Amino acid sequence: MNKRLALLSLLLLPLLACSRQQPAGDAAPADAAPAAEAPAAEAAPAADATTDTAAPADAAAQAPEAAAEQPAPPPPPVDPNAGASLVAGRDYVEVPNGQPFAPRDGKIEVVEIFGFVCPSCANFQPLLRAWKAKLPSDVRFTYVPALFGGTWDDYARAFYAAESMGVETKAHDALYQAIHIDHTLKGERGRDSVEDIAGFYGKFGVDPKQFASTMSSFAVNAKTARAKQFAVRSQITGTPSLVIDGKYLVKGTSYENMLEIADQLIARERAAGSQ
Repeated sequence: MNKRLALLSLLLLPLLACSRQQPAGDAAPADAAPAAEAPAAEAAPAADATTDTAAPADAAAQAPEAAAEQPAPPPPPVDPNAGASLVAGRDYVEVPNGQPFAPRDGKIEVVEIFGFVCPSCANFQPLLRAWKAKLPSDVRFTYVPALFGGTWDDYARAFYAAESMGVETKAHDALYQAIHIDHTLKGERGRDSVEDIAGFYGKFGVDPKQFASTMSSFAVNAKTARAKQFAVRSQITGTPSLVIDGKYLVKGTSYENMLEIADQLIARERAAGSQ
C-alpha cells in the first residue's frame, strides 16, 4: 500500500489492516479515538481491508485473565460436510504444501500472525481473545509475530523473550494497551528502544537487563527466523492473518467473518482427521 492510498484509506475507515508493504507511519494514527469511545463493530481483515469499523482495542486488556484459564470444551461431533459452503479464493487461500507451524499431539492448529504495533491487530484482539477461549480441546491456538522490519522485528523478539521468561501470556493484552491506548510505548509512532520494551516487561516481574539480553539471544533469533519463514510460506499480505493447520489462509469480509470461516475450516480439518 503506498502512502497516497494509505492516507486516502484513513478518510474512509478508522483502521485498516497492517501490511508489510506499508511503511512505518502510514498505518492508522496511534492517537485515533480509542475503541472504548466508539460503538463495537466489525473491522476489516488483513486479506480484504475494505469494510466496517474497528472493534474495541482495550476490551481484552480489561478482561480477567481467569477467563482464558477455563477448561476447553470437548470437540463437537464430526460433520462430514463441514466447510462445504466455503469457496477457495473468496473465503480462504490454500497454502501450497502447507504444514502446521508447530505440530503437536495431532491437534488442529490455529495460528494468528500478528504485530503488536499493528492497530488492526489491536482491534482484532478482543474478538480473537473471546473466540479462542471457546475453542474445543482438539484445537491448539498459537501466536506467531510478524517480522516486517524495524520496530516490528523488535517486538517479535520481545514476544519470544517474554515467552521464554514465562510472562508472555499475562503481558500480551497489556502491551497492546500500552502502545495503542495508553501511548506509554510508541509502536510505529516512533521506534521504541530495546530498553523501553524491556522496561515494560519489567512490570511483570522480569529483570529488564536480562530481558534485553534474551531478546538478542540465539534461541530468540532462531524462533523469529522460524516465524518469518512460516509467514512467507503462508503467503500472508498483512496482519492480522489466521492460518488453519498450515493449510488455509483465512480471508473474509470482516473480522467476525474471518472467525466464522476459521470455525468452518477447523470443522473441515476435524472431519478429514476422522477419516
